[in-house]
Amino acid sequence: MKPTFEEIWGRIRGHSGEIFKQIRGGEFTYEFKGGYIVLSRTNHNIAQSDFREACDLVPLKNTVAVQHLRAPSYIYAILMDKRIKKDDW
Repeated sequence: MKPTFEEIWGRIRGHSGEIFKQIRGGEFTYEFKGGYIVLSRTNHNIAQSDFREACDLVPLKNTVAVQHLRAPSYIYAILMDKRIKKDDW
């Protein structure tokens, strides 16, 4: 059974400051400010609500399913990382 969004969000918070990789190999880190994730490689911030919506779509094959959300390649990289998804999707 897929974990709740709160559990997934806790995993994301727990790995703040660690290096993540985008599909094309770009590396980035993130930190939390309010209800947003602030990305190290771009001026985009991702709202918690975008992650909540994206979590309903996992597993993701690529970024297409999340193109309507802010910073889709970063959302994909975070949600499909083994530290976040574990064996849940």
